[in-house]
Amino acid sequence: MKSNLTLLFALTMGVVFYSCGEKKNKSTSDMPVQIETTASKINVIFDTDANNELDDQHAQAYLVFNKATYNVKGITVNATYNGGNVQNHYDEAQRVLELCDLKGAIPILKGADGSFEEISRNFDPNNFDGQEGIDFLLEETKKDSIVIVAVGKLTNIALALKKDPAFAQRTKIVWLGSNYPDPGEYNQDNDTIAMNYVLKSTIPFEMVTVRYGKPSGTDAVRVTQKEINFRMPGLGPKVKESIVGRHGGTFNNFGDYSVSLFEHIDYHGDPPSRSLFDMAAVAILKNGAWARKSTIPAPLFIDNTWVERPDNIRKITIWQDFNKEKILGDFFETLKNSEVLVNQ
Repeated sequence: MKSNLTLLFALTMGVVFYSCGEKKNKSTSDMPVQIETTASKINVIFDTDANNELDDQHAQAYLVFNKATYNVKGITVNATYNGGNVQNHYDEAQRVLELCDLKGAIPILKGADGSFEEISRNFDPNNFDGQEGIDFLLEETKKDSIVIVAVGKLTNIALALKKDPAFAQRTKIVWLGSNYPDPGEYNQDNDTIAMNYVLKSTIPFEMVTVRYGKPSGTDAVRVTQKEINFRMPGLGPKVKESIVGRHGGTFNNFGDYSVSLFEHIDYHGDPPSRSLFDMAAVAILKNGAWARKSTIPAPLFIDNTWVERPDNIRKITIWQDFNKEKILGDFFETLKNSEVLVNQ
């Protein structure tokens, strides 16, 4: 790893970098994995249920507009309870990429439509639901050291581990999910068996907590419709061909599409607002000082309860206490400058 990444190490905190000739110390809890960058960028694959709610779209735009920080190798999609089948999630990821004026620049691949239990029951490694996306994860992590930012269910990750257990040695997962230590979170509940499969593996794993209604999770990274209507209109590169939005209408920049997404969503809290959960997961990879992390023995989720395993030598990272002002501030600033950033 090149020595000029020292500053990036200090900023990201949660990402492990190496100087030339150095290797990560082996431990009994993690297989060795070396997270590298290309030209001082973090190699990333974004694994998303893009057509669910509206935070996935904002996370994707924030990720691809941060070209000085991230080298986005690809986007894999999966289907969760909301948003239809995997084709709908693919279409939404494609729509966002086109609105960011990056049509064809980043590959999008279909992952799992069904659950890990359904797909793995009679698993054929050469023919299974989600194979296109899973094979992409496996092959890309052989070429480069890559961080996978997963913001939906963990089915694609679990299937990659099932097909090739050595996958655990080639990457790390930053997952937006779980109300840990409480139950009842959307991404987690969409495929609990996949989550437990990943937790039982040796793959380096960071859990970016949600924690509905609590100030310590990404649920606290909230914006109001008024703020979106004030700050987002017109932001982003202007695309030549207008794109039809998920809820109808035509758009030629992501900022206007953001306004539309916020027009077609339910609001919660006082004042009424929506959380940009997934975007916060991308943000703390950019700057780990924007949240607090800790290391715990990997638990399991059994019968709707987190079961602690204090003697477990396998450790995972928990992220909590997110700096809403810093994260949202950087998001809006990135979108404001996106026409320049996308051409870097």
